[in-house]
Amino acid sequence: MISTAFLPSVRAAEVASPGVVKRMQEFVDAKEIAGSVTLVADEGKVLHLAATGLADLATAAPMKADAIFWIASMTKPVTATAVMMMQEEGKLSVDDPIAKYLPEFADLKDPEGKPVSVTIKQCLTHTSGLQDLPAGMGKGLLTLEDFTKAVAPLPLKALPGAKWEYCQTGINAVGRIVEVVSGESYPDFLAKHLFVPLGMSSTGFYLNEEQAARLATSYKRTPEGVLEKVELPFFEGQPATSRNRYPRANGGLFSDAEDYAKFARMILNGGELDGRRYLKEGSVKQMTTVQTGSLATGFTPGNGWGLGWCVVRQPQAVSATLSAGSFGHGGAYGTQVWIDPVKKRVHLLLIQRSDLPNSDGSEIRRGFQEADSGL
Repeated sequence: MISTAFLPSVRAAEVASPGVVKRMQEFVDAKEIAGSVTLVADEGKVLHLAATGLADLATAAPMKADAIFWIASMTKPVTATAVMMMQEEGKLSVDDPIAKYLPEFADLKDPEGKPVSVTIKQCLTHTSGLQDLPAGMGKGLLTLEDFTKAVAPLPLKALPGAKWEYCQTGINAVGRIVEVVSGESYPDFLAKHLFVPLGMSSTGFYLNEEQAARLATSYKRTPEGVLEKVELPFFEGQPATSRNRYPRANGGLFSDAEDYAKFARMILNGGELDGRRYLKEGSVKQMTTVQTGSLATGFTPGNGWGLGWCVVRQPQAVSATLSAGSFGHGGAYGTQVWIDPVKKRVHLLLIQRSDLPNSDGSEIRRGFQEADSGL
């Protein structure tokens, strides 16, 4: 029997799957996580929405369905969507070299010192060969322009297009390109073209006081099996409301379950939601089908890579309950979104656990997807 103490403040769905709640509670009881918010939706509605466990262990604050999470690399599909919007307006092509818009990348050299060019598509598919900023070099950068000028002089790690290697730099570079071609700051662009129209009022790079109060606390698990509070890596000792950092197009967004589900349902619906079109179906298909050929990609077996999305070629292990052609993305602290275009389902898991060896391959993801597979 499931204790009603752990049933959520359910708003959109007014229903929670007992099987999902039970499975997530097991992870809470095992001290794998402090709490979670889980959501399952189809094209038209939310089928399951539940909050389990605690948002903060020290205060015993219960997790709520509208808790806000750092979604980390689940930002990347949003950035890819912004790029496709600009492509549809004729302001760029994903086949363009990034140096066309960012002259700081005009003198790129491969590992042998030969001149090379990196395309927007290579950035979105993690095949650019670009280097990420060494630890500490991002401190004090306040804009995406600051970031690209800092990273552009670094030599490439690999020949562009030759291999898949997860790269934060490429995603931030294309975020900066969106700024250049749109004439808007990246936060303003996303707010104007995606978040406000979609009704995503709890999503953004910077938190206000009300949103900061809803931010779920992040934890790591000690060797003794105790959850210990950790700070988000880019806060650098500053309050959650600080704007003293650049808007990380690769992983800087905060969101809640209902907000991100609106974005995911729009993608599931081929670029349209509630009668408004955000992308053409062809653009969604281009993003969410494999663009990396036969290259081996991460983070779990059987995948390829689209534009900003991981694509399941052959479901197996943690992706076994998904259909071939499903696509999604994880975040560093365990958040996950997976969209199954065959079963017409969005699966959304929000947790804040900093030290998972592989967020995409976690038992927490597996347990959630197995429990919600019958919805």
